[in-house]
Amino acid sequence: MEKAEEVDLPPPPPIPPNVKPESMKPPKYSIVSRPGVGRSGRQIKLVANHFKVAVNATDAVFYQYTVKITSEDDRAIESKGIGRKIVDKLYNTYSSELAGKRFAYDGEKSLYTVGPLPQKKFEFMIVLEESFAKRESGSPDSGGIGKRAKRSFRSKTYKVELSYSAKIPLKSISLALKGAESDNTTQDALRVLDIILRQQAANRGCLLVRQSFFHDDSQSYVDVGGGVSGLRGFHSSFRPSQGGLSLNMDVSTTMILTPGPVIEFLKANQNARDPQAINWQKAKRMLKNMRIKTRHNNMEFKITGLSEKNCHELYFPMKVRDGSNSGEEQTVEISVYDYFTKNCQIELVYSAYMPCIDVGKPKRPNYLPLELCSLVSLQRYTKALSVSQRSSLVEKSRQKPQDRIRTLTNAVRSNQYDEDPLLSECGISIGKQLTEVDGRVLETPKLKVGERDTCFPNKGRWNFNNKKFLDPKAIERWIVVNFSARCDISRISRDLINCARNKGINMQRPHTLIEEDRNAAFGSPVARVEEMFESIKKKVPGPPDFILCVLPVRKNSDIYGPWKKKCLSDMGIVTQCISPGKINDQYLTNLLLKINSKLGGINSLLEIEHPSNLPLIKDTPTLILGMDVSHGSPGQSDIPSIAAVVGSCYWPLISRYRASVRTQSPKVEMIDALYKPLENGNDDGIIRELLLEFFNTSKGRKPKQIIVFRDGVSESQFNQVLNIELEQIVKAYQHMGEEDVPKFTVIIAQKNHHTKLFQANGPENVPPGTVVDSKIVHPRNYDFYMCAHAGMIGTSRPAHYHVLVDEIGFSPDQLQNLIHSLSYVYQRSTTAISIVAPICYAHLAASQMGQFMKFEESSETASARVTSAGGIQVPELPRLNKKVAGSMFFC
Repeated sequence: MEKAEEVDLPPPPPIPPNVKPESMKPPKYSIVSRPGVGRSGRQIKLVANHFKVAVNATDAVFYQYTVKITSEDDRAIESKGIGRKIVDKLYNTYSSELAGKRFAYDGEKSLYTVGPLPQKKFEFMIVLEESFAKRESGSPDSGGIGKRAKRSFRSKTYKVELSYSAKIPLKSISLALKGAESDNTTQDALRVLDIILRQQAANRGCLLVRQSFFHDDSQSYVDVGGGVSGLRGFHSSFRPSQGGLSLNMDVSTTMILTPGPVIEFLKANQNARDPQAINWQKAKRMLKNMRIKTRHNNMEFKITGLSEKNCHELYFPMKVRDGSNSGEEQTVEISVYDYFTKNCQIELVYSAYMPCIDVGKPKRPNYLPLELCSLVSLQRYTKALSVSQRSSLVEKSRQKPQDRIRTLTNAVRSNQYDEDPLLSECGISIGKQLTEVDGRVLETPKLKVGERDTCFPNKGRWNFNNKKFLDPKAIERWIVVNFSARCDISRISRDLINCARNKGINMQRPHTLIEEDRNAAFGSPVARVEEMFESIKKKVPGPPDFILCVLPVRKNSDIYGPWKKKCLSDMGIVTQCISPGKINDQYLTNLLLKINSKLGGINSLLEIEHPSNLPLIKDTPTLILGMDVSHGSPGQSDIPSIAAVVGSCYWPLISRYRASVRTQSPKVEMIDALYKPLENGNDDGIIRELLLEFFNTSKGRKPKQIIVFRDGVSESQFNQVLNIELEQIVKAYQHMGEEDVPKFTVIIAQKNHHTKLFQANGPENVPPGTVVDSKIVHPRNYDFYMCAHAGMIGTSRPAHYHVLVDEIGFSPDQLQNLIHSLSYVYQRSTTAISIVAPICYAHLAASQMGQFMKFEESSETASARVTSAGGIQVPELPRLNKKVAGSMFFC
């Protein structure tokens, strides 16, 4: 299944706090250049969503100026919205003093021009007029509403200082395109071009999210429930490639609050049938800082809170004339409800018994009835999506390949980039057609399954119909437990046994079936798990080899984390959780693929793996590592990040893996526990664990070659991978008494990028095994795109592989075929996957062990704490029980 368009990722997270500054020097391992291109596979004509950019004025130079904006009281202005208004006014007011130069402004502290301004320093005073509601003595602090309130204007004066900062020649891009090593100047020049596009989008009123822009177009909304919508927009960025400079344009999606009446948002957000069912404490937390517009006077405010009392109970003092000829004023107490209905003649249908929205300051509240307020459009929603919201987003935002091509070409034409004065001044023009590229479709690897059968995958898929697993593990002493799910567990176990025997697994009848006690179902998740294990101890003489656990909720069950922790960490028992809906042979087969892998069996192997015929691997002990770091959801700044590394075992196999997982500081991407020396001289790091497993399962051999697949890092972090992570792997290897350092091949795998491939002569997705290593790739560095999987719906997203180091010396064909093959060894599935299996396994291991702490999120044990010394104390994950530590528990 294709994923929905990813929301643009945040800027790269910081490096680990224990990394010394000297480790940021140029790496010992330098990033390798492209050795050539692959030749294997059949040729295929493709197009990519890169639009050719012609640069005619290569002698143009960008001048960068630092922008400092302060208010009348010398307070720095940080708001991007205000900053853009002020700089626009600056250009319109002082154009002649600035030699008529056009600006490219990033909305913050940098401004760029083509050629220099007349001076290196400027100081300007800018006056902005803002509308506001004028309050007179008789009106309440209730939004300045009513007959007495008038729309007025006030002026604010700002000081703008411009000071020269740097020169950025456009020719640095031309040099990079010719194969020169990219430097900061090249990246700076590309960034200026991106800023020009962002500024153009900002001028059209778009919401900007890093390198994507979103227009307020109702046809681009995708309702995902809960008062949240996906908004479809476009990502755009300039990229140097072998074919020259190109504009990478792609469809992008960001999450926003669904605009409209606040009360409708709250009902949708809380799944409430009517306003009376709304939880107002929850609503208060949710609404804080949202922007609203009032329907009676069309003014905009930011929500600061909700009133404690309902609208008809909320009184304030108001001055009124006594009606006599003297016209004297007297103060009366009036409710907010009466003020709006009687004084302002505004009909309020349901506000009387609801809180009011507060848009004032802490000591001067400013109340508005709920039904007069609507959420304004283009407000980002940054919280994590629920499972149902995410699946709805995936389903509703898919686009077929031809639809996406049409959307992108229309967007490039409608944005009229050629009319942008700054791009014209640089001599830049952007083509209107997608780039044609030559691709190759690699040969599909054959698989070995049970009874010496050869399996021939077709279009990236295969099955076990009338076939047995290659190495099925007998399941003798096992039990089934049911956490109050409504299902027939006797039938489930019977059907599972029959399916298992068809796949070659000798599966006995379960020792016992245990239903959760009805009273226990009302306890906390941890208490329910403990209660279940008490029942197991009473009914089973000794720990079972395997437990099938039936959960009542299909996704995100709160029992899952405590159950996995109890089984894997405390007891050392292999377990498989299910929440069955429709049970058929395919469902049971998929279940057995996981169970057999967890118990140490092998479902299938590559034909070239059994016996081994893998180039450069079959004769030299080779360890394959998959590395990934998973972070807390957006807004969870104190949830520790989880680093997971899987390592291959049983060399020369490349299908069997063991995982090692650790916590680390929140939002830190670089793994800091690969090598972890202790005071007693031992190493408690991840790599030692995996090296020992390799040694113990590979006939006492030590790896002489290590292939590292690293997921989730941006191009700006490549040197950190070599400096920080690769250095730790080397130290861990040397700590085990080895003087000779193994040869390394280090490959970064990226899925979060915006390059898409399309067949030039067909409506379908590109076939599985499609690889592109020319024209749209980096002009110097060693990278390529591969779409190993079959995209059945939506538009396929190829994986983007960057080879940083290759001491092993693979030819392009050897490396691409190895990576393609590693998409067919994923034991959980009978389909080729979109990225190499070691990375998928690392992601699964991090995710599953992260569940160990999830049920404790409200307690201190699950959150990182700041110590008295100012450092961050991160809670450690419970270690796996030694009985299951070497298993593929993550399958």
